[in-house]
Amino acid sequence: MFSLPTGQLGALPVMPIHAMTQQATRHARRIYVGGLPPTANEQSIATFFSHVMSAIGGNTAGPGDAVVNVYINHEKKFAFVEMRSVEEASNAMALDGIIFEGAPVKVKRPTDYNPSLAATLGPSQPNPNLNLNAVGLNPGSAGGLDGPDRIFVGGLPYYFTEGQIRELLESFGPLRGFDLVKDRETGNSKGYAFCVYQDLSVTDIACAALNGIKMGDKVLTVKRASQSTAQPKPEQESVLLQVQQHIALQKLMLQPGTAATKVLCLTQVVTADELRGDEDYADILEDMRLECGKFGTLLNLVIPRPNPNGDPTPGVGKVFLEYADVESAAKARQGLHGRKYDGNQAVAVFYPENRFSQGDYDG
Repeated sequence: MFSLPTGQLGALPVMPIHAMTQQATRHARRIYVGGLPPTANEQSIATFFSHVMSAIGGNTAGPGDAVVNVYINHEKKFAFVEMRSVEEASNAMALDGIIFEGAPVKVKRPTDYNPSLAATLGPSQPNPNLNLNAVGLNPGSAGGLDGPDRIFVGGLPYYFTEGQIRELLESFGPLRGFDLVKDRETGNSKGYAFCVYQDLSVTDIACAALNGIKMGDKVLTVKRASQSTAQPKPEQESVLLQVQQHIALQKLMLQPGTAATKVLCLTQVVTADELRGDEDYADILEDMRLECGKFGTLLNLVIPRPNPNGDPTPGVGKVFLEYADVESAAKARQGLHGRKYDGNQAVAVFYPENRFSQGDYDG
């Protein structure tokens, strides 16, 4: 038997078993992420998808980050994201359409993915028990919110109610499905929604009519969630023109503060985490009382706190100010609306006095 001299084996270019395994499974561990915003970079993508995978319960390779590598093509706005395991890459397939930095991105397999070979390496489909609700993905309960005609509606003012948004969208026809994405903990709007029309032929009309219009203090982004660039057909142009006047009227109706009251509601000022500690909460109350009292006689200040047992609490994330008169409330709205709090731009709207007096903070 031929034997190598002692120490000679260590000089041979032998690839570690772990590295060989990683290389063989790479095609099944990578995912394609398309439609990235210009601000995306390798670190932000890795951090986002590692966090999201943990949030949905998609990590199966133990503790730590699911993402091990990211390659990004800035010019073409896509990235290849390499996961730790084949199973985690398959779970990531459930994230198609997730909102990343304000826009929906496409998540799918790369072109070098080999289904036959991948089937021998691990699961090829996402785990059906993933908690997609945790990241605002819940197509199953939204009444048919799937397929290429699903519309992303972003840039919604946080004070818009679900009814107001539906009314605006239904200017083009009845909806088959609608989902206003809300914060799990507070129940407040996250500022974007998805919808599908019963008559799919109006999809591009609605996108063209609504995209880019100013609503309150925001500019809407309305487009197919699948990133399609389809435009209205020539025969649809007349329909598009007919709805423009109706939209203009609704824009006036939905402007914040059209009906002045003595009660003001502030959003984008405090977060649920800031309200948990008793000392922090007391400090916030005192600061708000001093600041908001500059505009007139402040009769009442209400800042709903998160429920210690984890149950949703109506109004968490909002600040309610009751003034002695409408004039003071109007001054406060003018002074507070648009002010920056920790980088967030405050939104100040008048709130119905009867609902406030009844302790109804869920508007």
